[in-house]
Amino acid sequence: MSLSLHNVISQAEQIIVGKPLQIRLAVTCLLSRGHLLIEDLPGVGKTTLAHVLARTLGLQFQRIQFTSDLLPADILGVSVYQRASGEQTTGVFKFHPGPIFAQMILADEINRATPKAQSALLEAMEEQQVTIEGVTHELPTPFFVIATQNPAYQIGTFPLPESQLDRFLMRIQMGYPDAQAERGLLSGIDRREIVSQLNPQVESSELLTLQKRARAVFVSPALLDYVQAILLHTRESARYTHGLSPRAGLALLSAARAWAVLDERDAVIPEDVQAVLPGVVSHRLQAAGEYAKQNSDALVHELLEAVAIP
Repeated sequence: MSLSLHNVISQAEQIIVGKPLQIRLAVTCLLSRGHLLIEDLPGVGKTTLAHVLARTLGLQFQRIQFTSDLLPADILGVSVYQRASGEQTTGVFKFHPGPIFAQMILADEINRATPKAQSALLEAMEEQQVTIEGVTHELPTPFFVIATQNPAYQIGTFPLPESQLDRFLMRIQMGYPDAQAERGLLSGIDRREIVSQLNPQVESSELLTLQKRARAVFVSPALLDYVQAILLHTRESARYTHGLSPRAGLALLSAARAWAVLDERDAVIPEDVQAVLPGVVSHRLQAAGEYAKQNSDALVHELLEAVAIP
């Protein structure tokens, strides 16, 4: 692992205590140029993790609080008519960018907004641009969306459609801290004060270089066979409502490449795929029929057990 990546992870672990795997997966997702969905109960550190990553990576940051009355224009921006004045003889519409025009967006409690508001992120997440009134506006580089969502059974939530879920390269869950980590939280300084004092550990240009390095990690034909076998199993098994898409396969490879970079390797091994598989596929697979009561962890475990390493 490069010194800068080591510093990023180490600094994040000082704030988000007891969650090294979640931090590593989040950094892996960003190295893969992917968007991250964090799903869990309120109060377990979802928003704090996004703030920590933004400050540690030195990215321009905007938070959007998703609510039931949020409109797409509140996210993307709006054109406002300006009357003629001075040398300007005719009125014009001037575009005022919304909070989406930042390098890192925190879509906080995304599933509390209506599907119409949620859909405002689709083009931005897929193509790194937004089209407003027929005019296309490029978004900054790098561009990340970190979204948090509460469990679907909570009051006032709107489930994310499959098309929206598929835009997220990974979904992770924070979970409750262990006793030692929670003791540190209860007896330590307010985490918000510490976050405000964090220093960037990576420049934007260096982050782009690291992303380019991740894309160049070698993937052998045998490893591709393994990934294809995983995709095929999900499509043929009666355990799932539908199989993984080619986009899911690309996401799996991208995440595995980034995981290999964190381990200072220039080639992907099967263990890299297995390490990132839960985060990449858990929000893309749904149990069918008699397996409908199984949770995502059980589905992923079955998938790893069913597909042998070549």
